Amino acid sequence: MGGECVLGASDSGQEASRDTWFLQDWKAGKFLIKGSVAGGAVYLVYDQELLGSSDKSQAALKKAGEVVPPAMYQFSQYVCQQTGLQIPQLPAPPKIHFPIRDSWNAGIITVMSALSVAPSKACEYSKEGWEYVKARTK
Repeated sequence: MGGECVLGASDSGQEASRDTWFLQDWKAGKFLIKGSVAGGAVYLVYDQELLGSSDKSQAALKKAGEVVPPAMYQFSQYVCQQTGLQIPQLPAPPKIHFPIRDSWNAGIITVMSALSVAPSKACEYSKEGWEYVKARTK
C-alpha cells in the first residue's frame, strides 16, 4: 500500500504529484527558453561580427534601426488580427546619430583600465576598511 494507487482513494496525492511535475517541467522549460535566447544572442553577435571593427558594429546598428521598426509594426498588426485588440499607434522612434567609432575605443580603454587597477584598489580599500574597523573597536 505504500506507493501503489488504490481505487476509490482521494486524488489529492495524485493531483499534488501532477502539480509538482508541472512545476518541475515549467522550470526546465524556462531554463531552456532562456538558454535558447542567450545562445541565439551569442550566435547573432558572432554571425554579424559585432565584436569586430567599429565599422561593422555601426553598420549592424544602422541595419537594426532600419529593420526593427517595420518588424515591430508587422508583429503588432498580427497580434491585433489574432486577438482583436486594438494597439495604439506608437510614435516614430527618434533618429539618433550615435557614432560608435568615436566612443568604442574610449569605452574599451576605460573598462580595461578599471579592470587593471581593480586588484590594487581592492587591496587599498580593504586596508582602509580594516583600519576603520580597528579604530572603531578600540
